[in-house]
Amino acid sequence: MLREFIEYLSGLYLKREVSPAVAYDLWASTYDTQPGSLMTDFDEEVFNSLLKSVDLKDKIVADIGCGTGRHWKKMLDQDPEQLIGYEVSVRMLNKLKEKFPKAATHLMTNHRLHSLDDTSCDVLVSNLTISHIEDLEQAFKEWNRVLKSGADILITESNPELLARGEERVFKYRNKTITIRSYVHPVEKIRAIAKQLNWQESAFTEKIIDDSVKEYYENQYALSLYEKFKGTSLVYGIHFKKYSSMAHFNG
Repeated sequence: MLREFIEYLSGLYLKREVSPAVAYDLWASTYDTQPGSLMTDFDEEVFNSLLKSVDLKDKIVADIGCGTGRHWKKMLDQDPEQLIGYEVSVRMLNKLKEKFPKAATHLMTNHRLHSLDDTSCDVLVSNLTISHIEDLEQAFKEWNRVLKSGADILITESNPELLARGEERVFKYRNKTITIRSYVHPVEKIRAIAKQLNWQESAFTEKIIDDSVKEYYENQYALSLYEKFKGTSLVYGIHFKKYSSMAHFNG
């Protein structure tokens, strides 16, 4: 990853896409000051909706793909026993630490949730992260390892159908458009893996591109995109609860 990062900065990096770790290292310095984004605004609404049904007080909470801690204030306001951030980008974690100096964070490799013992976590959240995970089944198994029976899993993500149709997760860096490597994971695939792990779906919500957000596209001179995707879901959210095999069977 370090070599990839250095090659990019030196102008030698010629690949069309960059890995999430490298991309978010590049983006970290401007991530919190970027102009309004429809995707992040929708993600905010969807996550807030999911979070209303979960009590974080005195709970152990893991944030997978925590970034700079965009959702941390609202979670810390609920007074969890511990909020632990996991992220593949060192520079994003550094930014989070600037905002929350006492934060417990870990650089994540191979999906491992360091510091969390088996069945020790009450709540796990993941915002706009799943599309950056290549082996989703392996990641979910690791999440499942640390989750208690009855734990809550809150997931938000962009509509995978858009990725399948060629849309990309991009940002601007030094006047260049950077494309972040992403993977298509249909919602039904997520539900299938969850079912294997005895996660029961409690809620599903989504935000649709409609007339209420037309102004976003007008401001970006992208009305053609608005017309193309009008009526399409942009961001969805799922709330799962983990049950033991016996509890799931008896339920």
